[in-house]
This record gives sequence, C-alpha cells and structure tokens, in this order.
Amino acid sequence: MAHPHFGPARYVSTDVPIPTTRVPTQFKQPQTGTLRRGKTLTRPERGVAPVPLINPPTAHPAAAGLPSHNQPTEASDWSAWSVFAHIVTFWAPPFLLSTLGGLKDRATRQAWREKIALCFIVLLMGGFVGFATVGLNKALCPNTSSTSPDRFISFGSDKGLLGIQGFVFNISESKPTAEVDFYKLGAQLPVQDITTLFKRSASDFPACTGLDFAVATDNPCSTATPCPLEAINSRAFSQFALINTTRIVGYDWHQVQNLSHYFVIDGAVLNMNPYYKNHPQKVPGDNVDLAIRTILSSGTGSGNDGTRLFYSRTDLKSAVPCLRQRYYAGNIDKVTPGCFVSQLFLYAGLIVILGLVLVRFVMACIFNWFLSARLVAPPKNLSRTVISPSVLPEGANVNVDNKTGTAPWAGPRGPKGLPSSKLVKPQANISMAQIGAELFAICLVTCYSEGLDSLRTTLDSISLTTYSDARKLLFVVCDGMVTGHGEKRSTPDICVSLLEADPRFGNPEPMGYYAVGSGSKKENRAMVYAGHYSTSLLHVLSEQRRSDPLYQPLLDGGLLL
Repeated sequence: MAHPHFGPARYVSTDVPIPTTRVPTQFKQPQTGTLRRGKTLTRPERGVAPVPLINPPTAHPAAAGLPSHNQPTEASDWSAWSVFAHIVTFWAPPFLLSTLGGLKDRATRQAWREKIALCFIVLLMGGFVGFATVGLNKALCPNTSSTSPDRFISFGSDKGLLGIQGFVFNISESKPTAEVDFYKLGAQLPVQDITTLFKRSASDFPACTGLDFAVATDNPCSTATPCPLEAINSRAFSQFALINTTRIVGYDWHQVQNLSHYFVIDGAVLNMNPYYKNHPQKVPGDNVDLAIRTILSSGTGSGNDGTRLFYSRTDLKSAVPCLRQRYYAGNIDKVTPGCFVSQLFLYAGLIVILGLVLVRFVMACIFNWFLSARLVAPPKNLSRTVISPSVLPEGANVNVDNKTGTAPWAGPRGPKGLPSSKLVKPQANISMAQIGAELFAICLVTCYSEGLDSLRTTLDSISLTTYSDARKLLFVVCDGMVTGHGEKRSTPDICVSLLEADPRFGNPEPMGYYAVGSGSKKENRAMVYAGHYSTSLLHVLSEQRRSDPLYQPLLDGGLLL
C-alpha cells in the first residue's frame, strides 16, 4: 500500500494501516446496500499526516529501498497538464467550486479540473471519430450535380444520345431536318456536342460582357461556323423531339486529350472547335488566345488541363466564367481530389479495422490450436531447477537481507516471539518435483476507495473459483491511504482487517520506491502484508464445522497485500 511521502521520521504510527499481529476481529455481517465505489472528490485525494510530513523543514536522506542517486527536485505545480486543465475549466472559478460544488480543498478542485479535462479530451476524440466516419465524406465530396457520379453519362456510350450545352439529350424520337440528321450524328460519335448547330449571339452570354478577348467578342454563328437550327430553347427541343435527360456529358482525361481542340478548366470540358474555325491563326495581343493555344499544343499528356494556367493570372482568370458559359460541353466524370481523399481515408480505416479483427482472429486460432494445450500441460521434466532460493516461503530475500526465510524487516532471527521451529532453513535450489505439477492461479485485485462490501464480494468471488486453493494467490493493491465516501476506515485498513496474518512477516515497515510522477509525487512508500484470506462463507460456520475436512480446502486461499 503506497504513501505519497516518505523518508526517515517522516511518518507516524497512526499514518499506516492496522498492524497485522493484531488478532483478527470476529467477522460481522456486512451491511446490506448497493455495492459501489466510494466518491473520492468529497475528501482529500490521499489521507496524509500534517506538517512536517507534507512540508518537512529540512532535507532528508533517501528512504529504504530507493536507488542510491540524487533525489528529484520539487516540480512546479503549474505543469503543462495543470495549465491545460485550468484552461478547459475556465468557466468554473475556485469560489464557485468552493461554494456551490462543495470542493473546499485546493487539491480536490484540481482533481476535479483534471477529470473534466480528461472528459473534454474524450469528447474531442469522439467528435473526431464521428466526423471522420460521417462528416468527412460530405465535407470533401458533397453530393452535388457537378460532382456526383450518378449525374453523368459517359461520352461515346450510347448512339441514341447527343450533348447540347453539356446536357445529354435523348434522340430516339427526334425529327431530323434537311440540314441535320440527329441519328447520323449519334452513330458517328455518340453523345457528341452539337451545341454549335443552334443559333446563338454574343449577347446570349452575359458572363462575357465587358471582356475584349476574341473568345468573348466573336459572333458564334458565321460563315465559318454556320448554325442551321433554331435558338436553344424549350420550343426548339419540342419541335425536334429532343428529350433532356438532365444528366451531364461525362468525359475522362484520355477522351479530352484525343478530341480535337478540347481542354479542361476546373473540371469543365470546353469545346473550342468554333473558336479555332473563326481564328485558325494566333490573335495578336490576345493573352487568352495565347493561353488556349499553349494548352492545346503542349502535348504534355496531362489531358489538356488548363486550370493552373488560367487561375495563375488575373486577366486569364477573369475569362473563365465566359469560357464556361460559351463553350461548355460537359464535365470530367472522374472522382474529384476531395472525393479521392475521403474515399482513401475511409478505405484505409476499413483496412486497419478489418486487419485488426483478422489478426486477432488468427491469433486466437493459433492460441487455441497450438499454444493453449502447451500452457496447461503438466511439466515433463520434474527434476529441473525452477525457482531461486530467494522466493517465499523457503527463503525470502536470502541473498539480500537475511538467511531465515522471513521478511526483510523481520530481523535476522525472525519476528519476536516466533518459535525457531517456524523458521524455514533456505534450500540451495527448488526443483519442479518439490513444487509439483499442478498449475498455479494468480489474481491481481486493484482498489482505491472501495468499502467492505465491495472488497468482500470481489475477494469471495475469486476465492471460491474452482482453482486449487493450495495453489491460489491473490495480490491486492491499495493505491494510497484513501477513505471512500461514507466509510469510517480507509481502504487499506479494511483490506488489512480481512487478512489472517502470516507471523513470519511481523509488522511490515514502509519501503521506499520511485513511482511515475515528479517531485514529491515521485517518492512513494509501500507496505507488504502477507497471510491468508477466508471467505465470508467461513465466518458464518461454527468452529466445529470449520475443523471439518470438508471445509478445510476453503481455508487455504493465499492473500498478499
């Protein structure tokens, strides 16, 4: 059982649990009630003795059991974690916690702040996981008409479809004219763009107003680019029986690169064939013309993507809306970068999760088929040496403190009053034959602020398992001198009161060790109590029945505190 401060003369007898040499009190039936863990914020975190234990006036040498090196310096109370806890709980000033919350002690308020900080971190992590699972895909890959794969019909996929201003039209019931045969166009190149066949004027494109580039000022219909059909409107579609599917013509990068005078700006595919028919040669002093010809003549194999070039200069960027409105023929139907990242993240998470499940399944199969039988198999060589002479009960710390096989603080001759016949002479070695082939069962029980009912229920449950009581060992670790809410005794005192002490251990003394922490919290003391634990069932039996061989195995369970 650990204590946060130690050193010579830095503890008093009232600051340690009940001595084990005291005759165990007669068991009393536990009070009925709900088993629960006692509250820890209603009292100081650890019951410590008053000054000078907490604030010793002078430095003390290292406690027994600590490594021989310089003592750690006292750390500042304002660590990074403490500052973070105060920032998270800025809305709860000390006077509010003291008056309304009942947290009078500063250490108790700090413990409360740290717990709230931990809850805050948990909420952040939960929110991140929730966003990564649900919100990331919607944020990076919104389901809009311009990005959803369901909104596209691939270029060249169906002879009964043609494209007008980027939208797919069904021509299965169309009425060809003397100038235009829709069926023939669909057979030549399915889903091709026929926007240039409809009458248009420069005033039909408001996004081009105010621009002096040739792409914005050209007359869409000329001798070089005749427009035999009526203007694009619902009446013309009805007249020619062209049905708008409301889906967009979708191109892939290779198709754009293979089509003459097609290029891409920010995912939009532009058909520049009318422009090239009007301007087969370069337009002097026209930066947009120069940029278009640069893209289409680069031959870089990048799918004729002009996004970077047009968005890198202000004058070129101003022409982008005009180009999209006037020459738009469809969209790239491949996944966008945002959708790619979202899908990559989701698939990576899926692979990791499924990988962990699969690995655990394989490990479980390997353990069940190959390892489990070996772990419970009786040893084959009982003559081999398996334990050093420094292990209880034949020789505890023989090579360290004494040669009597007792606890290190019990003295070279053992505890006072212990008959010499009880002292075990150490053996040189212990073989497997002396121990036996039956397996041991060791259980670790940790407790902090539990009461008698909780401890009894846990220890009884473990003690009454079907493992051999002669080979059953319990380690009960009490983390500090803590008294739970509603309890009259500290948790370590309750644990010690349940113990039938081993006289060879005498009265345990606090032994120093370094724990995880800084400053005074790094130095700790631990006391080890050893003996036997009897289940609550045995306390209701009479002494006559307890001596019955039928119940004797229940008395053999070991307990180490």
